[in-house]
Amino acid sequence: MKTLAVSPLAPKSQPELPAIDGVRFATAQAGLKYKGRTDVLLAEFAAGTQVAGVFTQSKCASAPVDWCKAHIGGGRVRGLVVNSGNANAFTGKKGKVAVELTADIAAKALGCATSEIMLASTGVIGEPLPAEKFSGVLEETAGRMAEGPWIDAAKAIMTTDTFPKQAFRTLTLDGVEVSIAGIAKGSGMIAPDMATMLGFIFTDAPVAAPVLQALLSSRVGTSFNAVTVDSDTSTSDTCLAFATGKAADKGLAAIEAPTDPRAALFGEALHEVLFDLAMQIVRDGEGASKFVAITVSGAQSDTSAAVIAKAIANSPLVKTAIAGEDANWGRVVMAVGKAGEPADRDRLTIRFGPHVLARDGERAEDYDEAVASEYMKGEELEIGVELGLGDGQFTAYTCDLTHGYISINGDYRS
Repeated sequence: MKTLAVSPLAPKSQPELPAIDGVRFATAQAGLKYKGRTDVLLAEFAAGTQVAGVFTQSKCASAPVDWCKAHIGGGRVRGLVVNSGNANAFTGKKGKVAVELTADIAAKALGCATSEIMLASTGVIGEPLPAEKFSGVLEETAGRMAEGPWIDAAKAIMTTDTFPKQAFRTLTLDGVEVSIAGIAKGSGMIAPDMATMLGFIFTDAPVAAPVLQALLSSRVGTSFNAVTVDSDTSTSDTCLAFATGKAADKGLAAIEAPTDPRAALFGEALHEVLFDLAMQIVRDGEGASKFVAITVSGAQSDTSAAVIAKAIANSPLVKTAIAGEDANWGRVVMAVGKAGEPADRDRLTIRFGPHVLARDGERAEDYDEAVASEYMKGEELEIGVELGLGDGQFTAYTCDLTHGYISINGDYRS
């Protein structure tokens, strides 16, 4: 696969994530697919660390997804292994053997039980994962783990990503400062149906696993599940959150119930990290040159609005019009109509940015083609659709569809 130029929508600088007490990690080269670059991340968590996760709803989920779902129920974790270059998906019995071997090697390297290891893989589907390559590599990696730098971890999990994705927030609970750090990867095969391609959240806050699970599950809907690059849901979608609880050493009592007022405060900061990472994924969409926010309002429900917004965001005709800087609002009308949700043609209002293009089922009387076309030249665009049927609203985030997407995916396995 060719080296890709950094997305024009990439952040101008990378944040420096804080160390998370109770988390140490290191990266290595296992040679699974890529040559001369890191492709494996090993992380170790302090005893007592709580874990929560959301996973792809794909009926062809990867072996690592199956492993995590089978072992996350206990709520405790000691280690994480993430590899890039090979998804270990659609690999049959070989895939199951590979995750078992990976967990066994990692558990021995960290001195814990295999059930306390979480796994995630990303890359080519259908290729058996040579887990034996982790032997020796994970042991050596375990011997040099540190609290940073996080950018190394973010780079190790990249595939067609053109930049590492990081985010963090700090907040004060009962006078104690706690941190939330996150890394993610994703660029193509992006239409999450639970979370993102791969996302990992780390915090020193003492949050019980059931509360962490509730907070994570409730926040992915308007973050990772609100983005799409190409309408394709990955077999490997995994988002894991780890709470070491080390802030308890500073006197912070554990958050053990969703009704705890501190849970809401923590949840807000968690959502900010998830949303930040999700937006970076859209900005790194394969071949993307424009970032687009699509807001549907006036729907019969938020759920209905979400379906319509995603129908617009996933439409190849809408996305190619955006790539061509064509203010073709007719394609938006098409996408609204095909979504299968309640809509009244004669109540529709469509705007591109501040410019109303269509109103009450026809082209707006004050529509100015030159003004609309000039707006479409921007890198960041907004499309608004008002249905006039109710109070439902949802915003989906996407990018344009360019020749670059075809080029990247045409030689993905080359």
